[in-house]
Amino acid sequence: MADERAMDEVVTFTSDLIRIDTTNRGGGDCQERPAAEYAAARLAEAGLEPVLLERTPGRTNVVARLKGTDPSADALLVHGHLDVVPAEAADWSVHPFSGEVRDGVVWGRGAVDMKNMDAMILAVVRAWAREGVRPRRDIVVAFTADEEASAEDGSGFLADRHAHLFEGCTEGVSESGAFTFHDGDGRQLYPIAAGERGTAWLKLTARGRAGHGSKVNRENAVTRLAAAITRIGEHQWPLRLTPTVRAALGELAALYGIESDLSDVDTLLDQLGTAGKLVEATVRNSANPTMLDAGYKVNVIPGEAVAHVDGRFLSGAEDEFRATMDRLTGPDVDWEFAHHEVALQAPVESPTYLRMRAAVEEFAPEGHVVPYCMSGGTDAKQFSRLGITGYGFAPLKLPEGFDYQALFHGVDERVPVEALRFGVRVLDRFLRTA
Repeated sequence: MADERAMDEVVTFTSDLIRIDTTNRGGGDCQERPAAEYAAARLAEAGLEPVLLERTPGRTNVVARLKGTDPSADALLVHGHLDVVPAEAADWSVHPFSGEVRDGVVWGRGAVDMKNMDAMILAVVRAWAREGVRPRRDIVVAFTADEEASAEDGSGFLADRHAHLFEGCTEGVSESGAFTFHDGDGRQLYPIAAGERGTAWLKLTARGRAGHGSKVNRENAVTRLAAAITRIGEHQWPLRLTPTVRAALGELAALYGIESDLSDVDTLLDQLGTAGKLVEATVRNSANPTMLDAGYKVNVIPGEAVAHVDGRFLSGAEDEFRATMDRLTGPDVDWEFAHHEVALQAPVESPTYLRMRAAVEEFAPEGHVVPYCMSGGTDAKQFSRLGITGYGFAPLKLPEGFDYQALFHGVDERVPVEALRFGVRVLDRFLRTA
């Protein structure tokens, strides 16, 4: 088991990494290098030989390999990203890049997304170096840039240009799984991610006839665009259940003593109450209009209007998504992908998944581990190009009332110290048996 020094280091590393401002504003506006150098130094102190890699100056990734005892075993990728989304300091109770540790909680941007997991990885690797532990299979550790934007400077760059560093890796673990989900009725669920919806960020362009705002204009680009995004926003997507979602519904229904009627999923979700929130966003495709850009003067009808839509599609449902967008946008609005990544599906009966489940159950015997599909996406999408099956496994034991999911990209992001220590214990146990 990880030693007491690891319990202290995970807190220190989380705080230190938060204090390194790696805000990713998109469009290349980010500098991960100081955080990458910090992580690489901690790995080097543990006897590893980390490699720092950049596609763009300052957009730095770190990769290192721990050799396992069984050279015939497949390797495991353990990865986390170093960048964070922007934070407006005036909205926060503490400065978002203070890394302050107060009342048993570490505060700051990245505390849950995902410098906490980065710190856990570092703490476990260093504890193993002190103890002389070698895993059964090779473990490749990767800290990436640019996950909060396109991943072009991060996991995409690594997968496309440095695939040799991941030789032998067949599975990977990263963020958004094995956290405590309180259902409000005393049950503690621990969802482990075994799938992700695909990413379809769209740019819609409506063209029309420019003219004076006082004149009749039946070819108004703004009107055409508004009609299209209204259709998209009001569209009711049909149910599409992936194997992971089916497994999640089945296990939750059994836990709550409810008949698993997949012919009426909406009723089943209602019966599951709060626990249904783990699944409800992943039983359908979705498309939400998020940005609008049109015109330059109130009395001028523009010849073009643009909107952006955050679309997500389930594994096996991309063709349906594309066809639906063609229909909803209509003949007067064109659409294209501004960013597009695949949907993922992972088995929930694999030895690796079962070992993750066992590691959580050992340290949270009162909890109930269930599979789930992420509504969004992670770097696992890019690493899937290398044939790596991805799981979400960043363990945290959270107190009731701590709304973990609301803190992703939210104000006053923070993580309890004891949650980090729990995460180190569980991650340590899983990786020793993986």
